[in-house]
Amino acid sequence: MGTTANILQEKTITVGTGEAARDIAVITRLGVAKDKPAVIWLGGYRSDMAGTKAIEMDALAAEQGLTAIRFDYSGHGVSGGDFRKGTISRWTEEALAVIADAGTSRVVLVGSSMGGWIALRVIQEAKRLGLPVTVAGLVLIAPAPDFTSDLIEPSLTEAERQSLSERGYFEEASDYSPEPNIFTRDLMEDGAKNRVLKGLIETGCPVHILQGMKDPDVPYQHALKLMEFLPLDDVVLTLVRDGDHRLSRPEDIARMKSAIISMI
Repeated sequence: MGTTANILQEKTITVGTGEAARDIAVITRLGVAKDKPAVIWLGGYRSDMAGTKAIEMDALAAEQGLTAIRFDYSGHGVSGGDFRKGTISRWTEEALAVIADAGTSRVVLVGSSMGGWIALRVIQEAKRLGLPVTVAGLVLIAPAPDFTSDLIEPSLTEAERQSLSERGYFEEASDYSPEPNIFTRDLMEDGAKNRVLKGLIETGCPVHILQGMKDPDVPYQHALKLMEFLPLDDVVLTLVRDGDHRLSRPEDIARMKSAIISMI
């Protein structure tokens, strides 16, 4: 199992056409457990597939003989495309394209921060489009659905609102990078069209949410709010009293791996 499960395939797929075309970098670990769902990493805003949690998910897949898929959204990591053109719609389209290209019929989606929002939109869009894929489970780490309207917009300063209006974007200092975070008007407007916390969310699969109670970016109350919209599914919420937004300490990684194993 170990040898075969350690085969990595790197490729690039093109999503979109014409001026909207962008090259998406994908790394697939080929698993031998064909009866098990593939695990797919959906990263956060400005994070990439080389992050700690993504690598640890991949390591778990190698141990378990699972197929694991990681990719970078356009404008992220080693993928092509302009970050400033990125929106929830574009990044959801890319996630769906990666899943379709993989040809796997059952998947477990592991979504971190914004990736939690993308995961929920992937389920909704796959259902709407009638795509032949079944989501067997969701593991959501500090999920940030609707973060543009629920977490960013209410705290915008007058200067930031003016910048959005006049320049089409605003910047804010990042705790995770020397480069500032950039939020565009397109991202904010598209986010409003992709809201999921507005009615019952039917995932059709078990959901495990991991949330730090000392998360400065996504308050744990947001995870509680998300649960209100998931009344039809088997949902487990693990609150980590001293956990931050990253949840990438050894004990946090152990929780993530346990949650993934419970889905397969």
